[in-house]
Amino acid sequence: MQRFIELLIERDLARKMVFLTGPRQAGKTTLAKSIASRRPGAQVLNWDVLADQRVILAQSWVTDAPLLVFDELHKMKDWRQWLKGVYDARLPNQSILVTGSARLDAFRQAGESLVGRYFSWHLMPITVKELVESAGVSPDDALSRLLVRGGFPEPLLAETDTDAQRWRQLYLDGLIRDDILEFSRIAEVRAMRMFVEMLRTRVGSPLSLASIARDLQISPTTLTRYLEILESLHVVFAVRPYHRNIARALLKEPKIYFYDTGLVQGDDGARFENACAVMLYASVQQRRDAEGVDTSLHYIRDKERREIDFVVCEQGDPIRLIESKWADSQVPAYLAATAGRFPNAKAILLLRHARQREQRGLVAVETAAAWLARLP
Repeated sequence: MQRFIELLIERDLARKMVFLTGPRQAGKTTLAKSIASRRPGAQVLNWDVLADQRVILAQSWVTDAPLLVFDELHKMKDWRQWLKGVYDARLPNQSILVTGSARLDAFRQAGESLVGRYFSWHLMPITVKELVESAGVSPDDALSRLLVRGGFPEPLLAETDTDAQRWRQLYLDGLIRDDILEFSRIAEVRAMRMFVEMLRTRVGSPLSLASIARDLQISPTTLTRYLEILESLHVVFAVRPYHRNIARALLKEPKIYFYDTGLVQGDDGARFENACAVMLYASVQQRRDAEGVDTSLHYIRDKERREIDFVVCEQGDPIRLIESKWADSQVPAYLAATAGRFPNAKAILLLRHARQREQRGLVAVETAAAWLARLP
């Protein structure tokens, strides 16, 4: 399955080094190999493969390879400085693609000397649009499959739901056992696992870390660190309240969603909201990566606890107000009222089950599958 960002990455490789990050097993290595297959002589070197590791350390790859792919390079000690030297000494027209997850994505905050030498891309779970265009299925069938299987390639394309569920259990166990130990101590793994299980039942609700900390009998500061680890590992992502004052927005409770919708423990509405969140977040992230536009995903909740699920912002201003519902076709009064406050924002009621598209005053009522299949 070709991913939408693949051709965009190839375009950027002609100009700079490219870093490809994203959740574990989202298909980064497969995408990198697909790009390499179209460049005769390209070399794919994985740090986790001992033979490849020796080549990397000795820098004994073919010097005129048109493309060098370094997979999981972030596990190498002092890899940033090493990579700077390799990039600066490379032959003209030699492209470099580096793939990885948590540690690779976090390096950008370290302020090291790779600045100006790379473009960054994030590979997100498969969307309705990608599944429709690659597999030739209808938008409704694509969304139905994603709600059950999630958007990670292996469970999504598995022969049976049982195979997908077995993959998911091993995936979560592996994250807790291996990746989280890179950030945390062995003694904390049990508490982290319990935290993940609690998050699975709280998707789409404002998250009170203080309350969960009391339940787990750990400090809120520790729990905040746990959440940061889970975000760094691309297990979950936070959607924060919209506020023109950024500092005030960060102090309010976030909503947490899983990259893998299949991990959500809840009713149909919770899984549907999570799936919408993932695809909206993917759209926002792709726009940031491809165009450098300051886009972000938020939600709105007022003092009376009236809420709008998603607010897509550009340069800090709302451009889309989106409420997701499983079947209720009545336009929420708060959505309509908020649409009046932001005339430049498109207000959308996104329904999993709707007979047809409608325009009800300022609010567009959309069939979710078809709308998500059009989402850029």
